[in-house]
Amino acid sequence: MASSSPAGKAFLDHARLALAQVEAAREAARRAARPGKPTFALGFLTGQEMDWLPKAMHILRDELPNVDVTVTSEYSPVLADELTRGKLDLAFMRREASAADLVFVTVTQEALMAVLPSDHRLASSKSVDLREIAGEPFISVSDTAPTLRAVIEDYVRQTGLAITPAHEADNLAMAISLVASRRGFALLPRYAQNFLPWSVVSRPIKGKPPTIDLAVGYHRANTSPILKLFLSKVGELIKRVPPIQATS
Repeated sequence: MASSSPAGKAFLDHARLALAQVEAAREAARRAARPGKPTFALGFLTGQEMDWLPKAMHILRDELPNVDVTVTSEYSPVLADELTRGKLDLAFMRREASAADLVFVTVTQEALMAVLPSDHRLASSKSVDLREIAGEPFISVSDTAPTLRAVIEDYVRQTGLAITPAHEADNLAMAISLVASRRGFALLPRYAQNFLPWSVVSRPIKGKPPTIDLAVGYHRANTSPILKLFLSKVGELIKRVPPIQATS
């Protein structure tokens, strides 16, 4: 039986960290032993590569002839795990609170938007007041997106409205499908607009919208010179992002 004491938990946490560090060392050795060009492994929160992969390639443009860039698309917690294990060098992801060995640099704050069926009575509105849809089926997100889930739950709690999830979606596609099929609504980051079919629309939330950070994450022990170069130019990404504005 696993120990539930503080000492037992500390031991298990230490053991997990040690195993992750061993795997990271193995991955680093495997890369070093591979002949040919060095590899730079990039990860993206699924869907974010549409906006951010071209920007990342622009930063690496002078190094591309000399580096093999690999691209992975995954849930943010999976990206955190792969960074910890040395399988990725850098990822565009959420700030995962449980990833103690990772460093995060925010590149933008994404406003959450209301996602509605395209024939909803408020679909033609420029913005949506949450009070107008609070009684309709609410599609939330599951623990596959813990950071987003926490932001949504905190925002709903602050509104004081009686909103209880009717369904929890594991990914954007599921959330969008449930909005269309259940005639409900969801609160999703702005980048979800890239995936909306004709049957679903997104509208800004009235007032100051809730936001969620999109960050680049990396392991603090990673000594890749390509990573160092990328981090030195992250400011170029940040400068091009427009600020979030409140909606009346």
